[in-house]
Amino acid sequence: MPVGWPALPYEAWSATCDTLHAHTQVLGKLAVALAPPEPQLQHAALRLTARGWETLPLPAPDGSGALVLALDLHHHEAVAEHSDGRVRHVPLAPDRAVGEVTREVLAAVGDLVGPVRIDVRPQETPWTTPLDEDDEHATYDATQVATYFRAATQAALVLAALRAPYRGRSSPVNAWWGTFDLAVSLYSGQPVVPPSSEFIVRNSANAQQIEVGWWPGDARYPRAAFFTFAFPAPDGIDTATLSSPGGYWNADLAEYVLDWDDARAAPDPRRAAIDFGLSAIRHACVVCGWDPSLAASVEGSPPPVS
Repeated sequence: MPVGWPALPYEAWSATCDTLHAHTQVLGKLAVALAPPEPQLQHAALRLTARGWETLPLPAPDGSGALVLALDLHHHEAVAEHSDGRVRHVPLAPDRAVGEVTREVLAAVGDLVGPVRIDVRPQETPWTTPLDEDDEHATYDATQVATYFRAATQAALVLAALRAPYRGRSSPVNAWWGTFDLAVSLYSGQPVVPPSSEFIVRNSANAQQIEVGWWPGDARYPRAAFFTFAFPAPDGIDTATLSSPGGYWNADLAEYVLDWDDARAAPDPRRAAIDFGLSAIRHACVVCGWDPSLAASVEGSPPPVS
C-alpha cells in the first residue's frame, strides 16, 4: 500500500466530493436529532475513524440501547448498527443518488429503533434540494473516495498531534458535515457575545477559540488545504511569520492556509503541516491575549505526560 500523502486535485473529484458531502449530512442530522446537546454544537459533530465518517453512539429513541451510523469508505456503504448487534447496510455506489441513499438510511434507522425525523434541508451547501429528494448528486467514484480517505486520515493525525498537549478545553478532531472539513477547536475559557442570532452562529461562536483544520477543497477554494483562524479575530491576526514554507494569510478567507500540495511536497509533509499549525496557533495566542500558560502548553510545556 502507498504510504506517501496522495494528490487530491479538487477538480478531478468535485462531483464525487459533493455526493460524499451530502451523505455525511444525513449522519450529522441524525446526530442532531438524537444526541444530547453540547456547547458549541459538539454533539452534532462526526468523527473520522479507521473506516470512514461515523457518529458517536446515539441514544435510541425507543430506549433499546445505542445506535451508530457510519459511512464505511472501505466497503462503500452506509451502516446503521444497534448496540444489540443488529446491523443494516446501504450501498454507496456509482449512479446511486443521494435521495435514494437517504431514504434507505432513514428506513434502516426506523427498522432498528423506530422512526426518526430529521430536517432534510442541506446546511452550509451551495445546493438546497432536500436530501431525500436529491437526484442531482449521484456520482460516487470508489477510487476517488479511497484517495480522499487516505488524505483525510493523514490530516486528522496532524490535527490530533496539534491538539494533544493543549491544557485548556479543546474539541476532539471533529468531522463537520456542514462545511465538510476536519477541525480542532482550542478554547481560552472566555465567553464571547455571538455576532449573529442565526442558529449555528449563536451556538458555535459564543466562546473565544482558535481553530485549526483541513478541508478537501470546494468551489470557493478549489484546493485541499490546512487552515487556522482565531475567533474573534483581533487586529494583527494577519501578521504572523509562519514556520512552514507555503503557509500564508488568505485575506479572502480570513485564515492562514497551507495548501495540501505544498505540505506533501515538503521532505516531511507531516512535520510541515504541524509546523504550520503550531506557528499560526502560537501567533494567535499572543495577539488574542490568551493566558501565556495555555499558549506554552500548545508547545508541550509543561510536557503532556511526565
